[in-house]
Amino acid sequence: MNLKHERITGKRGATGAQAAERRADGGTIRGGASRRRGPELEDAILDAAWEVLVEHGYHGFTYEAVAARAGTSRPVLYRRWPQRDGLLLATLAKSWRLIAVPDTGSLRDDAIGFLRNADADRAGMITLMSVQLVDYFRATGTSLGELRDTLLTPGQATAFEMIVARAVERGELPDVPRSSRVVNLPLDLLRHDMFMTMRAVPDESIVEIVDEVWLPLLGAGRPAPPSAA
Repeated sequence: MNLKHERITGKRGATGAQAAERRADGGTIRGGASRRRGPELEDAILDAAWEVLVEHGYHGFTYEAVAARAGTSRPVLYRRWPQRDGLLLATLAKSWRLIAVPDTGSLRDDAIGFLRNADADRAGMITLMSVQLVDYFRATGTSLGELRDTLLTPGQATAFEMIVARAVERGELPDVPRSSRVVNLPLDLLRHDMFMTMRAVPDESIVEIVDEVWLPLLGAGRPAPPSAA
């Protein structure tokens, strides 16, 4: 009789544990107002993971911290991202938005417009990656450039490759071979300024990158100064 009772109790205990895990997998929102599943739960986890990363860096980016912030359990995270670096990449990918590439009909205006968009969109991300992910780069032996390439869509043309291709089609530039380093130089220089100052790049520096460095390298020349009234 006692043995039967123990078996029933044990079965109920297992059922209770499974139910608790199902509740955790459903991920109740903080305060228990509603249940989250599927994409909704995943978005909530990644948003919480971003908050943890920004506040505590890679060192504090743990399953425990993310689960607590998201109001869920560690097993929920483990099932989706068995490795912490997988959770990190998913977190960064969700926040890594594509920068809008202008199509103004002018090589110069497209380039300046894109750098302004990148300056507004990436300054915070670049600062985060360079400061909060130092331990990640050290532990994995990788660099910011490699991480950036991981987050980009494979085979997709870069923004400045698109800008230059449009200029060639319009006849603004001759159709000649150009190195990737020259084509993508403006964004590289913008990132350099971001790293050096840890803040947004002034607009006059953006214009200088395009007018005094990039356009002459492409053979487009600097724009003519406005005539005196």
